[in-house]
Amino acid sequence: MKLIVHISRILVGALFIFSGFIKLNDPLGFSYKLQEYFTPDVLNLPFLEPYALIIAVFVVVYEVVLGVFLLIGYKPKFTVWSLLLMIVFFTFLTFYAWYFDKVKDCGCFGDFMKMKPIESFIKDVILLVLILFLFFGVKYVKPLFSPLPNTILALLSFILSLWFGYHVLMHLPLIDFRAYKVGNNLSEQMGTPEDAPKSIVEHYWKFNINGKEEIITNYGAYPNVEGEFVGVDTKIIDEGYIPPIQDFSIESEDEDLTDHFLSEEKLIMVVSYSLEHVNRDCMDALKKMTDEAIKKGYTVIGLSASGYETKKVIKDTYKLDFDFYLCDEKALKTIVRSNPGILKLNKGTVIQKVHYNDVDDIKL
Repeated sequence: MKLIVHISRILVGALFIFSGFIKLNDPLGFSYKLQEYFTPDVLNLPFLEPYALIIAVFVVVYEVVLGVFLLIGYKPKFTVWSLLLMIVFFTFLTFYAWYFDKVKDCGCFGDFMKMKPIESFIKDVILLVLILFLFFGVKYVKPLFSPLPNTILALLSFILSLWFGYHVLMHLPLIDFRAYKVGNNLSEQMGTPEDAPKSIVEHYWKFNINGKEEIITNYGAYPNVEGEFVGVDTKIIDEGYIPPIQDFSIESEDEDLTDHFLSEEKLIMVVSYSLEHVNRDCMDALKKMTDEAIKKGYTVIGLSASGYETKKVIKDTYKLDFDFYLCDEKALKTIVRSNPGILKLNKGTVIQKVHYNDVDDIKL
């Protein structure tokens, strides 16, 4: 039992720290995932949506801190009880998402590793078993150091986690795992290679043949059957290749200008998923930077999911010398964790990406 507890302690502590750090690197992204859980179609807790970011920061900081507490043996009973309560909640959440097919990606490891709900549920069940070993063998969880060094380490883990979360919120994630990261070419990320695996979809054709319903299964071709067609059901066997970027576009009221702008050698893209909630304190600096960019030969555009009237109000209020185009809100939230955020591109390749607090860092 002592050996099992030691192994469980290392595995659980390391995984909680790793999982917590990945989400703490991008708390805004985790808050978007929580908002998805809070929607009426999933947990039906819409009153929590405005507090998603606060909850996200609390959960991920607590996750990292508990992992550290466990490894150093700080307050073992409190730590193990907290781990047990947290994993029971997470297990319920992933079971609910899987069983009712509500959420396609649990968000356990952010954008670092996409996991299907069934995979997340199995992972949480394994963790639950390991934490139960810790719960019943808590007497074997001994402090690594004397009380004072252990307390200092515990306090430092809490302070550093809070500082790191605040830092990435005020700037951008330290590590960008998304398809829009610096160095990636957006056109390539949207394309499908010629040799990419195709999706496999099984079709179940229902026919009424001589008064009896029969089902014929194949991979898409209409069956050559003498009988009355009733209906068809489909099941995805293999999704095949899915491009990393699927919902990005740059659209005016009349046309899709995505290819046009992604072919520009010098492009500045101002991204705001919602101009209604854009940070207005940075607009003077944004105006100054975009004016300078235009003088130096850059094409400057804005991207937003907001309506025409809102775009016009923002442009007129701050005397911006560029136009806003339409793009999907979810895509804009994925592009940059800032409202607004600024990207510099060369023929579709992301050269630089900054938070609105770092507008002056754009190199023209």
